[in-house]
Amino acid sequence: MTATTYTARPIGPAALKQLRDIDDAGRACVPYTDQEGGAPLRCCLRPSGAGERIALVSYAPLRRWAAETSAVPGAYDEQGPVFVHAEECGGPAAAGGYPFARSGALRAVRRYSADGRIAGGRLLELPDDPTAGFDAAFADAFADPDVALVHVRAVEYGCFQFEVRRA
Repeated sequence: MTATTYTARPIGPAALKQLRDIDDAGRACVPYTDQEGGAPLRCCLRPSGAGERIALVSYAPLRRWAAETSAVPGAYDEQGPVFVHAEECGGPAAAGGYPFARSGALRAVRRYSADGRIAGGRLLELPDDPTAGFDAAFADAFADPDVALVHVRAVEYGCFQFEVRRA
């Protein structure tokens, strides 16, 4: 497997603190014990383990990025469900790698400009080497100087997976 060229970013600690209280749809967080495990946690970019306390919350990644940068995403501001630990966690265990990457998985790779507008996207079927597939998709996206960040979403449910920003 090749080393990653870009950094997958989890949901940041400040946003997680807010989401564990009230999510981006204005609903209270309702933690539960994950009996089976396998939920894709966006706080630490790994699957949950059986018995972990998690929550399913509504998250608006572009809205939160826009608040940091003064961008105005307009109609491109969307929110959707993500799993997070119910309590504070240490974030990703190790730097590097792309989470939730398995050969054959379908991902939408959406590009956004610095003003928060969608700047294109593509469907990516992860190849036998998912790292190389993501690296190529991100290189293609960031070849456009207007692209400021990329969101990766699962095609099956449309769920936000992770974000990559221009270095």
